[in-house]
Amino acid sequence: MPVLKTRIHELRKERKMQQIDLAELVGVRRETIGNLENGKYNPSLKLAMDIAK
Repeated sequence: MPVLKTRIHELRKERKMQQIDLAELVGVRRETIGNLENGKYNPSLKLAMDIAK
């Protein structure tokens, strides 16, 4: 399965947010955000939309 390349880390840093801040906003664990940023996890459509908001 191809890994979805994300810019989550870059955009989160531009907004001066920590992983825990984003995780709390979208209702997931901090580890989930870390896995997304490292390409170890592809988000569900719902999670991707929540992060995009």
